[in-house]
Amino acid sequence: MSRIQLLSPRLANQIAAGEVVERPASVIKELLENSLDAGAKRIDIDVEQAGVKLLRVRDDGGGIEQDDLPLALSRHATSKIRDLDDLERVATLGFRGEALASVSSVSRLTLTSCPAGSDQAWQVETEGRDMAPNLQPAAHPQGTTVEVRDLFFNTPARRKFLRTEKTEFSHLEEVVKRLALSRFDVAFNLRHNGRSVFSLRPAHTEQEARRRVATVCGPAFVEQSRSIDSERAGLRLWGWVGLPTFSRSQADLQYFFVNGRMIKDKLVAHAVRQAYRDVLFNGRHPTFVLFMELDPGVVDVNVHPTKHEVRFRDGRMVHDFLFSTLYRALADQRPGDQPDSAEPAVETRPPASAVTQHVASGLDAGVFSGQQPMALNEPSAAWRAESTAPLGGYAPPAPPPAAAVGAYANLYGSQGTAPAMPAEDGDVPPLGYAVAQLHGVYILAENAAGMVVVDMHAAHERITYERLKLAMDQEGLRSQPLLVPESLAVSQREADCAEEHADWFTRLGMSLQRVGPESLAIREVPALLRQAHAEQLVRDVLSDLLEYGTSDRIQAHLNELLGTMACHGAVRANRRLTLAEMNGLLRDMEQTERSGQCNHGRPTWTQMSMAELDKLFLRGR
Repeated sequence: MSRIQLLSPRLANQIAAGEVVERPASVIKELLENSLDAGAKRIDIDVEQAGVKLLRVRDDGGGIEQDDLPLALSRHATSKIRDLDDLERVATLGFRGEALASVSSVSRLTLTSCPAGSDQAWQVETEGRDMAPNLQPAAHPQGTTVEVRDLFFNTPARRKFLRTEKTEFSHLEEVVKRLALSRFDVAFNLRHNGRSVFSLRPAHTEQEARRRVATVCGPAFVEQSRSIDSERAGLRLWGWVGLPTFSRSQADLQYFFVNGRMIKDKLVAHAVRQAYRDVLFNGRHPTFVLFMELDPGVVDVNVHPTKHEVRFRDGRMVHDFLFSTLYRALADQRPGDQPDSAEPAVETRPPASAVTQHVASGLDAGVFSGQQPMALNEPSAAWRAESTAPLGGYAPPAPPPAAAVGAYANLYGSQGTAPAMPAEDGDVPPLGYAVAQLHGVYILAENAAGMVVVDMHAAHERITYERLKLAMDQEGLRSQPLLVPESLAVSQREADCAEEHADWFTRLGMSLQRVGPESLAIREVPALLRQAHAEQLVRDVLSDLLEYGTSDRIQAHLNELLGTMACHGAVRANRRLTLAEMNGLLRDMEQTERSGQCNHGRPTWTQMSMAELDKLFLRGR
């Protein structure tokens, strides 16, 4: 066996470069993070041949002292941490002190800097096998410029793995955009092959921040998103969440920052999926630009060399906070609420509706049970029977107050007569008033903005689904004992988890008993899930609990069952409704949580403004 020997500085740095320098985009990330940590307010990026030929980053930050310049290119040399306590509370983007050394080992790197208050700039570059730094005076304003030329010139094998110039530049541009979103107060200017790609001014107001988000994510995202800002237990979450109808086929418009650091975390992704679960169409992905702020001491950023992953000290608390905040943000959007963009929305897709404490509003769901007009405050006997049977004793929500019934009745006059629109626009509800039914499938309504088209089955399906969920929450989950308890072989870790969360399982209608070090017995299951595969359900729940500290598997199965019941109970196509019934459905939609989408994530209504209708028919031209 060969003798142990010390690696040369260049070889050691190239090994480190293999972890952090994958492509030009990796280099630009490290350089920009250094500029931001130095307090820069303006950063200029010049790129040639997607960064393979040249990467130049110039900032107006605090600069580097002359004596520190050679040290800046050494491994494990940094100004950002001093001891272990600093490592446990990292508040900067960089902290390992190996980026510049790694980059310089696979390129020709020149570092020029002038510290604040100095009238003399200095330049350092590394040359030769031992990477000996060469220091000399230079001309430079306050700040720092890093030039990286001929990337991977001395490691041709790495260079062969690079893609086309277009592909490599798209990765680099994406990194710059991410960091531009993380710091609204910093100006970013990007040039490629002498051509300006974008120039982002500092954003000091909310309006300017929206403008930057629109530049990075596209104006459609800003128009179809809503801003949030929530704080609880030392955690703050703010930013923009896309409406469910502005979903994507890929997860390519998802930006999540923790204390200004862009991360991709399984716990975060799981919480977001849960929040969007009831409103996204199959295979679609939500969109968001979110910022979480918390004490640096409760999050570990020293997990991965690329620093894209973090570890939270209390992952379950973070997960619950994310889920509840996003769930409420999506539910609080009412029909008629304006998007958060400065310009009017150009899309005709509906927003999600808001949660209310009372599901009874306007007309009861029973008005859709028969062909003939019904009394507005009397749910049909057939609907009561259908709704009661599956839930075992569930009664429909209380009818609306008599005053509301009278108001609805007086609004339309005799049956078959189209109601007149009120004189004042402010009196018109967000979804307006029904004027006709199209092919027994769509309701056409008129509101202050123009025309509303409603898919009556999808809308009624969501209303029924939310009422079933509310009844379930109020009555709780009933358990059903198994005639013969089902044995389940698990690992000791899973058995410990089941024992620790026994009360949680009980609240969800499931009883587990530990009968051995690696064995569980399922004694009770939720009555509504008695036909489900109990063993696989328990295994999936335990897997979630171990990975995320929480699970929604049981609730998801229950919701799926309630969604099926709601689908079968919703008004069917070709059912002719009276104007009173149609308007009752519109009023219920305005009061029901998430009525902008059906249970499967499809939109339930859309708006066409008068301007869009005029444009369609070339009016005014």
